[in-house]
Amino acid sequence: MPSPSSASIAPPPARFIYLDDQILPWEDARVHVASVGFKFGAGVFEGVRGYWNADKKGLFLLQLEEHLKRLEFSQRFMRFDEILPAPYVGERALELLRANAFEENVHVMITAFVKGYGSPATTGPIGLSIVASPRKDIVWTKSGCTAHISSWQRVPDSAMPMRVKCNANYQNGRLATMQAQADGYDTAILLNGRGKVAEGPGMCLFMVREGKAITPPITSDILESITRSTVMQLCEGLGIEVVEREIDRSELVAADEAFFCGTAWEITPIIAVDRLPVGNGEVGPVVRRLQERFFSITGARSEDAMEWLTPV
Repeated sequence: MPSPSSASIAPPPARFIYLDDQILPWEDARVHVASVGFKFGAGVFEGVRGYWNADKKGLFLLQLEEHLKRLEFSQRFMRFDEILPAPYVGERALELLRANAFEENVHVMITAFVKGYGSPATTGPIGLSIVASPRKDIVWTKSGCTAHISSWQRVPDSAMPMRVKCNANYQNGRLATMQAQADGYDTAILLNGRGKVAEGPGMCLFMVREGKAITPPITSDILESITRSTVMQLCEGLGIEVVEREIDRSELVAADEAFFCGTAWEITPIIAVDRLPVGNGEVGPVVRRLQERFFSITGARSEDAMEWLTPV
């Protein structure tokens, strides 16, 4: 098989990667193909957003502490031999970001994984990788996205722990996304085994009916999302009632508004489901209020912004 020409290989998105107590050049970060983490997906991760503030000449991480706390839980649940403590992981992430000296928004992928060899049940030794790279804004944040009710069902908690950010779990959403995009949609919405709305592939879902923000409960085979909790707090501060209950698929079209939320997706409106408009098919006022509040935090403009942000 011919090798790709050097012209076809994209340049690395960052200078350095953190891997097992070393900050390495991007090209030198390697994990053995025989490791359990590589072969069987035995890894857990967190995605953290970093926002560059040109006025303050600094990079700020959103809810770093909450992400690292969940990473500890995920490691314990997966029975790792060693639990990498949140303070240690956090310092390594900050070291990497300082080494890369980003002056733009970034996404930070923190992964703890089984780097040893063996069977799928092998629990150590544990490796740590941190990858930080520039992150452009999602175009749908402003314009809204279209979604398809997937034929792929959300994996139930009785089969895989959906509240754990395990690498292997994300194949479920990957299949749904690929199918939705092949069919002409931007993304997918997955139903759980009871036929109720669960979430998107990597993001939680809210709908707005009669001024209330409604979202599936955490027992709906969804991730216990940090951004979901954030949105609920923002709703409370804005006087928007939040209701946690099961959602029928038909309700999404009956809703006045709907949106996804997540670290990568931030707050992204859903303007159509299965080619039927949600509300009037445009970004609605409740979503706009939430976006304005959310981005006032990430942009370090609100008075309470530093309660949410960690400076690099």
